This record gives sequence, structure tokens and C-alpha cells, in this order.
Amino acid sequence: MQNIKNFVIKYMAFIVLIIAIISLLLPKTTIWIETSWITYLLMIVMFGMGLTIKPNDFILILKNPKEVLIGIVGQYTLMPLVAFCLCYLFKLDAALTAGVILVGTCPGGTSSNVITYFSKGDIALSVCMTSVNTLLAPVLTPLITYFLLKTTVEVDILSMFLAIVYVILIPISLGFIINKFFNRFTKKVIEILPLISVIAICMIVASVVSHNSQKIYTSGILILCVVILHNFLGYLSGFLIGKLLKMNPEKTKAFSIEIGMQNSGLATSLANTAFSALPMATVPGAIFSVWHNISGAILASFYRKWNSKEKIV
Repeated sequence: MQNIKNFVIKYMAFIVLIIAIISLLLPKTTIWIETSWITYLLMIVMFGMGLTIKPNDFILILKNPKEVLIGIVGQYTLMPLVAFCLCYLFKLDAALTAGVILVGTCPGGTSSNVITYFSKGDIALSVCMTSVNTLLAPVLTPLITYFLLKTTVEVDILSMFLAIVYVILIPISLGFIINKFFNRFTKKVIEILPLISVIAICMIVASVVSHNSQKIYTSGILILCVVILHNFLGYLSGFLIGKLLKMNPEKTKAFSIEIGMQNSGLATSLANTAFSALPMATVPGAIFSVWHNISGAILASFYRKWNSKEKIV
């Protein structure tokens, strides 16, 4: 089981890419995965994240709240603004704009913690930023989305808030409580969590891609360019913040990855529920899910060679 887990984590980017290609070229092979399952699959991932969170993880906030605060501000200002500017620059329609903005306003995903680990970055800082940003998502994601889309698309803030509470807060809280009071159990389960998370992510990608294959054919190149730029500018922004504040390489890596990698599964789920009248709104999140795992793996291979004794620029 350990070997299987290590293999899946190591080649996660390629596995997700292969699943996406199969779902795009042969949609009938994965179309059986209903889009209604996305919410529950995401809840499984969030529950797994909750099992890994410990009270000690939040001590970092008390020790150095400035770093976490900078991470929050960077996550919820830079990525939404970059998304908005890219939508305007590429003149995306209302549905694609809604999807891209949603990706930008969502918190960092659990993939960012995995990629930070592979990059030999500051894992504690990464987990802390992901946890805090995720806990703030029920309030900040709907508000920022409304602010950026109110003149383009009707945004139901209350329904989006409730959806995030349902999909994120409840599963994470449940996982956290179980980890707190049944630690022996979680130590056994935690070994297979990465495997379960990757399977869930693959199923989410397969569902969205297969159900929107024809739509992806018509606008796939355009939205792929937007997604790549959005992701790259997020990595770059986090990196520049770390360098500007003279952080060590480990913390700079964590900032770069945390800000650049979004919880695209959440964006897809929210697009599927909050913008049900705009089916194409789910496409940006699906493409981001595929791309950021590929780019994250590439970035990790580059970042692994950079440590405190070496200069990167």
C-alpha cells in the first residue's frame, strides 16, 4: 500500500492529465461519474484535510501572525484581481468569466501542501495558510465573487456561503474533531489519505471534462491560455512577495505555491451549483485542476534544487 501511495503522489500530475485526456477524447468512458457527485467527492478531500490538521498547526499563527496574514491578503487579493484582469484582457463571455473569477476567489487547495512538501518548502506555513484561507472562504469567496461579478452575472451570496459551509467547514471540522479525540484511528487512516484524495480529484476532473467535452473543444485553447497565465502569475506573485520580504527559500516556496495553486475542485463545485444556468462556468475549474497539478510538479522539481545556501535570482 505504501508503494502504491508513493507512486500515486509522485506521478499525480501525469495521472490527472491522462484521466483528463481520456475523458476529453472518450467521454463515454467517464461520463458515468455524475456532476452531482462533485460536491461529495470534494467533501471527502476536505474531510481528509481535517484529519491532518492538529491544534499545534495553528500555533504558527500566534508565533508569527504576520506571515499568515500576508498569505491571506495575497490569496484573496492577487488571485481574484489577476483573474478579473485576464477575463477583461481576453474578453471572455459571462459563463467563462464566472468560472475564472471563482477559481481566483477560492482558497488554496490541499494539492499546494503536497507540492510544497515535494519542493522542500515550509510545510507548516503551507498547511497553516491553507487551513486559515479555507476557513475564511465561506465569507470571503462569496463576497469577492459578488464584488467582481455583480455587473456581469447574478451572484447569490447566501447560497454560495451555505454551499462552502456544507462542502468545506463541516467536513474539515468533523475531520479535526475525529483527529483530536481518536488520534490512534487517524494515524492508521492518514496513510491512505493521499491515495483517496488523488482518486477523488481524478473523478472530479473526469466528471467535469466528460460532461463538457464538446464545450471544451470550442473554447479549450482560449481558456487554457487564461488558466496557465493565472496559475503562473500566482506562482510569480508569491515568489516576489517572499523575495521582497526577504524570507528564506523554504517560506518563499510555500508562499509561491500557496498563492498559485487554487482549490479548483471547490470552484467547479460552486460553479455547478451557484451558476447552474451557465454550464460553461465549470470548465475553468476543471482545466485548472488538470493544469495546476502539472505545473506544480514541474515547479517542485525546480524548487527542490533551491535551498537556503543557494540563490535563485
